[in-house]
Amino acid sequence: MAKNQSIKKTLLRSAYSSLVLLLVVLSLSSAYASPISYFKEDGRTNWQYIANFSSGVLIILLSCTAISLFFSSRKTKKANRALREIREALEQRVQERTATLAESNQRLLDEVEKHKKTSERLLASETYIKNILASMPSMLVGLNSHMQITQWNVCAEEITGISADKVLGKDLWDAYPAVTLSRQQIEEVINEQKPATIKHNQRGQYYFDITIYPLKDHSEAGVVILIDNVTQRSIAENKLIQRDKMSSMGELAASMAHDIDTPLQAIFKDLQSIQKAINPSDPALAADLNDAIDKANQASQIIRNLLEFAHSNDRKKRPENLTELIDHTLELAGNAFSDPSGLHFKDIVIEREYQADLPAIPCYKTELQQVFLSLFRHACHALASSDRNDTPTIKIKLLTCYDSLWLKIQHNGLGLTGKEQHEIFEPFFHDRINPKSTEAENRLSFSQFIIVEHHQGHIFVTSDVDVGTTFHIEFQLPQK
Repeated sequence: MAKNQSIKKTLLRSAYSSLVLLLVVLSLSSAYASPISYFKEDGRTNWQYIANFSSGVLIILLSCTAISLFFSSRKTKKANRALREIREALEQRVQERTATLAESNQRLLDEVEKHKKTSERLLASETYIKNILASMPSMLVGLNSHMQITQWNVCAEEITGISADKVLGKDLWDAYPAVTLSRQQIEEVINEQKPATIKHNQRGQYYFDITIYPLKDHSEAGVVILIDNVTQRSIAENKLIQRDKMSSMGELAASMAHDIDTPLQAIFKDLQSIQKAINPSDPALAADLNDAIDKANQASQIIRNLLEFAHSNDRKKRPENLTELIDHTLELAGNAFSDPSGLHFKDIVIEREYQADLPAIPCYKTELQQVFLSLFRHACHALASSDRNDTPTIKIKLLTCYDSLWLKIQHNGLGLTGKEQHEIFEPFFHDRINPKSTEAENRLSFSQFIIVEHHQGHIFVTSDVDVGTTFHIEFQLPQK
């Protein structure tokens, strides 16, 4: 289209030039004659001359046109050649650009595919981690450096009763005030970048191992708190330990009884022989011998009780009548317990108040006997420590209430302070500064363990320093 327009413009320019040339010729001819006279001869029109003139002019015009067309054609070819070169260059650039775009598009598609696969792997990993956290039997809590909750798994929801959407982003102590950790403990872990383990328990109810892990290689400091409920494991371990203790105690009691009984029986026979050989007219000597024989009989009774304790140490619960068990334990205590101040357990007034027709309860007989002995020994020392003039008295009550059997052992000796009531069920340890407050008879941790862990009961104490102390023990009655 552009080429045709260029040719038309060239032809118009040629025709215009020829016309101008003709006008120039005619104007030159007018210098000698008028145009009309130029084509006449003898007063007549010279057609031949006109024809020749017109042919000449036409030839001139055609020659000029041909020349113009020749130069125009050359110019057009040159322009077309330049256009072809430009087009080829443009096509080359388009091809190169297209190839570059195709390569870029391919790289983009590859990156998109990689990103897609990476996203899928991240999603799968996130889902996998969420499933792990949800399936964990331990309570897991994540905290950032501001003590705000970032993780709260399903176990944490079940234990606390609080859903994750209500605690995420909140301060731990605002969201769950019952937590036993302190800010200082968590801050120490963050600052030191070392894990810390804390054991928390409520004796007889639950045991928890709390581990605090610091986050490492993270843009923001924080911790992960893992709380394991090890109640069943701890109970099983404690049972094994106590079983070993009871077995060892039985072996020790049997060994001691046999070792003591042999020389004691020899002493007893010697005393009887001396009693027969002495002069009956000496009443003082006879009284001393009778007293020695009575003491030997008491020692023999203690040995028989030790042997009975050792031989009855089995691991099967059997129904027992608590009234008979308590009376038998009182007999043992009367033969065994005395205080350095001179108070003997057999000198203490025992008041019994047993409900009629009490049901038997399944129990470990020797273990309960050990608990009762510990309580009576504690009462004996408390009564000996009292400076009141009241008659030393122990009151024992047995009664049923709903689906429980209650045992109350009360004495009017020196009562327990608030601190002593708090520590009495804690394990015994030796305190050089104040040894009296940590004497074995003032600690009943093993007794509490037997009642709570082995018999699923409860034991607690109420006391007043000026009035006395009462131990309360609850046993669950068997379901009918």
